[in-house]
Amino acid sequence: MAKRRRRWRHRCCSSDPPLAVAVGAALDLLLLLLLVVTAAPVDAAHVVQRHLDRMNKAAVRSIHSADGDIIDCVPRHKQRALDHPLLANHTVQTSPSQMPASSSLLDRHRQQLASSRRAWQTWHHSGHCPRGTVAIRRTTAADVQRARSLALFGRKHNKKQMRSPLAPDVVTGNGHEHAIAYTAAEVYGARATISVWAPEIDEANGFSLSQLWILSGSFNGSDLNSIEAGWQVSPELYGDNRPRLFTYWTSDAYEATGCYNALCPGFVQTSSRIAIGASISPISSVGGPQYDMTLLVWKDPKLGNWWLSYGDGAGGLVGYWPAELFTHLSDHATMVEWGGEVVNTHPPGSAHTATQMGSGHFAAEGFGRAAYFRNLETVDADNSLAAVPLDAIQTMAEDAGCYDIRKAYDDDDDGRGGWGAHFYYGGPGHNMASCP
Repeated sequence: MAKRRRRWRHRCCSSDPPLAVAVGAALDLLLLLLLVVTAAPVDAAHVVQRHLDRMNKAAVRSIHSADGDIIDCVPRHKQRALDHPLLANHTVQTSPSQMPASSSLLDRHRQQLASSRRAWQTWHHSGHCPRGTVAIRRTTAADVQRARSLALFGRKHNKKQMRSPLAPDVVTGNGHEHAIAYTAAEVYGARATISVWAPEIDEANGFSLSQLWILSGSFNGSDLNSIEAGWQVSPELYGDNRPRLFTYWTSDAYEATGCYNALCPGFVQTSSRIAIGASISPISSVGGPQYDMTLLVWKDPKLGNWWLSYGDGAGGLVGYWPAELFTHLSDHATMVEWGGEVVNTHPPGSAHTATQMGSGHFAAEGFGRAAYFRNLETVDADNSLAAVPLDAIQTMAEDAGCYDIRKAYDDDDDGRGGWGAHFYYGGPGHNMASCP
């Protein structure tokens, strides 16, 4: 098995040279300009298909999931991530040099809880990918056609606007609303366990997500570096209302770099068991079982890549954001945020969106009804996980009548095990009592 692993390690690079990738992208842009500006008789379907051919790499096996997804098992060294020009000479790191050290007591609590209520991925019921491949959710023509434009497909809208003094990564005036906890410190990663729900989305281009942010750079400039991971419901991106594992990254404050999941080159996947963008199941229900997932992001102390783990232990390694992608995060992060975000696309003067955050219930309703983040931790310079003290955590919600948040700390929350620093958050959005 070791020989096979070394063989994949050396066969690291994309089959398409960076120049060819750049030329191909330029041709796609030219075709789009012909379509939009000159109304030339160019087949739009051909443009979309060219884009799909570039995105969806040849698979050795394809798995048809019961939720409608197709998961392609792509050879690790041929994944699209390696088309990024900064990764032309990149050698795939098949595993981190070291996992962060953690309290054995806290890990035991996590494992006891995860054994009975772990949220996983739907496609696992339909098959598996062989070793040496990575599990990639196939992008379809329908996915692309739901986007506002091919250029914006898989990307967040530019968030370079006036930033709130309450929390550096919260943008005011662009329809994005949050209920978050955050801490400012020199950190090298973060971990949290997040309950998984399926909030209702009010508009076709709306979304609701729960995630952690790893941040560094100028919050009022164009050099903000951000690494993000969590679950989201986005009908525009995925075509349904299922919660899905997602990632995002940017090195220029969402202007030109980065994207969701594997929809552009960058994030290097190493897992054949976990597909980014795939739906999560089972999920929590009000008054019923509560299901959650643990996410850990940390910087490899030797090579500097930022790794993502989904679940507990090395078996949940998903992949990493290469150090080459970043400027400020090539060193360390200066802030971590955890929490929920929705987008309110309703124009000023109209009713607030009814898109739900978390479970759609306010924080005061507590366990079994409100969504939660528990066991908030950060990674220090010694690559050790440490619980975040409650007094080091600040909270913020732009409009608590629509979505709110309440933090707390305990060692044993009603017999469920030590939750440490945690918070409940969320809300229904539009309601006549407090969010008209």
